[in-house]
Amino acid sequence: MFILQFNAGGNTFFAAVITCSGLDGGLICIWHKIPHYKTRKYRQAVWLHMRKFSTFNDIGHRQPFRNFAETSNPQRINMAQKTILIIDDNDDIRENTAEILAFGGYRTVTAENGKKGIEIAVREKPDLIVCDIMMPELDGYGVLHLLRKNPETEEIPLIFLTAKAERSDLRKGMEMGADDYVTKPFEEIELMNAIESRLAKYDVLHKKYAGNSKGLSELTNDLRQSGMLQFRLEDYNTELYSKKQVIYSEAKRPRFLYYIVKGKVKAFRTHEDGKEYITDLYSDGDYMGYPALIEERNYEDTAVALEETEIIQVPREDFQQIIYNDLQVSSKFIRIITQNVKEKEERLLSLAYSSLRKRVAKALVDIHGKFNMDGENKAIEISREDIAHYVGTATESLIRTLSDFKSEKLIEIKEGKILISDVEKLKNLLY
Repeated sequence: MFILQFNAGGNTFFAAVITCSGLDGGLICIWHKIPHYKTRKYRQAVWLHMRKFSTFNDIGHRQPFRNFAETSNPQRINMAQKTILIIDDNDDIRENTAEILAFGGYRTVTAENGKKGIEIAVREKPDLIVCDIMMPELDGYGVLHLLRKNPETEEIPLIFLTAKAERSDLRKGMEMGADDYVTKPFEEIELMNAIESRLAKYDVLHKKYAGNSKGLSELTNDLRQSGMLQFRLEDYNTELYSKKQVIYSEAKRPRFLYYIVKGKVKAFRTHEDGKEYITDLYSDGDYMGYPALIEERNYEDTAVALEETEIIQVPREDFQQIIYNDLQVSSKFIRIITQNVKEKEERLLSLAYSSLRKRVAKALVDIHGKFNMDGENKAIEISREDIAHYVGTATESLIRTLSDFKSEKLIEIKEGKILISDVEKLKNLLY
């Protein structure tokens, strides 16, 4: 869903465009840009006036215009409908806000005071709450306090509506756990943007990510797309690294967050006897170097290009400023990094106690997963030496085990490339 602003008949209008199925590509709901002191009857008059316009061309192609009420069958709308609770003692504001959000495709429930709002929040478990601050009986701060004390409602995003814009009031609400403020009088587009932003943030922060480099890269991409990480990759320099060129080195201070546009990279640690142990592998779309940036420590490994690799470098200061400005975002990163540490500890236990066959099988499955996205089955194209360093064994031992796997039809080897025939059998290898 997105919002358009356009002019017709000397007036300014807004349109909420909702992607739908079976409706020629879109359902368009329109309301007039009017202050909230205008009556509901005036809004309805604008709506009826607008129904005579059958199409408009502001979105690059002509779209059918339909009354939301005529096409509001939830089975026909291809979107997950979110529930918004509106708590406000002003009847006009409460009803108008509910109407705006309904036009935007949300399900709305309302409460005329804070006490009723708490009852409805516990019963309905809304996806987001819009709440006035200055109300009789129980004000917005009291509502927020009770919501955050209840485990069933403590994580529901809350946006305050307030006519009070003093810095002390804003700080009080945010310190208590409010997610955002919208100051009255407000424009409809301002409220819609705030709601969509908070819902997107909630979805990202509560999504489960894998506790590895892929999970961290997916989180970073989701945060960027939701607007929570405010940097554009295209604004930064792109460097081309040749095969075997060092990208960053163990024990050095971090300078960049690295994004791999194209290519493959290995990260490894070097033992005192000079042997390498590969700690991670990266490919297209992965981010590297964030643990050292977030924890403000030196690199614990060295990163080297396995082939010609194109990398975008985001300066350390830019990335740190963004994530440190939002405690929830930084906490999410730290939780996944903690999971990543546990995963690497389990891998070290496997190296110590599992048979060579199981270790090689697990390594092949891991590498296959790192270099294959969305169910692809591309051949593994890294050297036997690097695979041996990932497994923690001698290259000769790895080659013998690969030969056994080939004879058992678990893998195929063509022109030196390894193609896994049955991923599940390798995963569940008994010995």
